[in-house]
Amino acid sequence: MEEMGTDKQFNSYLRKLKRDIEEIQKAVKEDNKEKATELLDILLEDTQKDIED
Repeated sequence: MEEMGTDKQFNSYLRKLKRDIEEIQKAVKEDNKEKATELLDILLEDTQKDIED
């Protein structure tokens, strides 16, 4: 039963990751390097926190 909860958590994480990547992609396409860098920094920080939890 615990696996199902883990699968849902992982799928939720993947959906958030996809949204974050889409935001970064949009910033890159708009040639907004500052925004893309900011979004990447946030993504990296969030990912590091997830790893440590």
